Amino acid sequence: MNATWIEEENAVVAKDPAALKIERETHKLEKRLCRQVGQAIMDFNMIEDGDRVMVCVSGGKDSYGMLDILLKMQQRAPIQFELIAVNLDQKQPGFPDHILPAYLKQLGVPFHIETQDTYSIVKKVIPEGKTMCSLCSRLRRGILYRVADELKITKIALGHHRDDMLQTFFLNMFFGGKLKGMPPKLVSDDGGHIVIRPLANVAEKDLTRWAAHREFPIIPCTLCGSQENLQRKQIGNMLRDWEKLYPGRIESMFTALQNVVPSHLMDTKQYDFKNIKTTGVPDAEGDKAFDAEEFSPASLPGLQLVSL
Repeated sequence: MNATWIEEENAVVAKDPAALKIERETHKLEKRLCRQVGQAIMDFNMIEDGDRVMVCVSGGKDSYGMLDILLKMQQRAPIQFELIAVNLDQKQPGFPDHILPAYLKQLGVPFHIETQDTYSIVKKVIPEGKTMCSLCSRLRRGILYRVADELKITKIALGHHRDDMLQTFFLNMFFGGKLKGMPPKLVSDDGGHIVIRPLANVAEKDLTRWAAHREFPIIPCTLCGSQENLQRKQIGNMLRDWEKLYPGRIESMFTALQNVVPSHLMDTKQYDFKNIKTTGVPDAEGDKAFDAEEFSPASLPGLQLVSL
């Protein structure tokens, strides 16, 4: 019998069962992440042959995970495209500016570090205690668009994931009075850039697990990351609480973003309510005027029906 084969078999047997379980779960996680990113790329035609993709890397788990998975996809894809990692050093006090260059050099990925002191601008303009995200985001966008032009970038990849997209939807609904989300692909406001979100199908909890497995050198943000009372964080907490009470609700809500029925909303710009007429022809999908109400008090913990 082959001695090498025996040694390999003994090594597998010798492995701790818990370690084997973690190894299997990690392999499943990697496959899921690649599948979900690949599906988003195909569904929305995010990356095309010959693209130069700017991968915006902040030093957080999401952008690290995006770069990591895109590098894997680049090796397997039937098309050719370039990845250029770009970081904006905003000159935040104590920012460890050596970490990202060292990490990216180790990966062997082309990268560009853009240094702009937006931190001082934001701290000067925004009063203490007020939300900094809006101004900070606008400043970052303008700088990244300029850098994209200089590097002849064709697509700008941002690390927003499924949970970010749902949070944005509820933020717009609760505080903006709009049914508006965070699209997986869009043309920038200046009309000159295509922005993509390859992590659109990916759950934040999976990115957290992947970051721990890959041991990314996480760099905390001292601007938005330090503000605990942001509306976005409150919405995130609400979604997590819902998921605990009703497992599967996050998936259901995310699916709903891809199944819009304009005729059952109230936006006259999206559906011509004024001119609808009877046709005399039954709808092939059946009666859509009234949705079946299949929920019951037993399925909704804490719900009480009050007689009027």
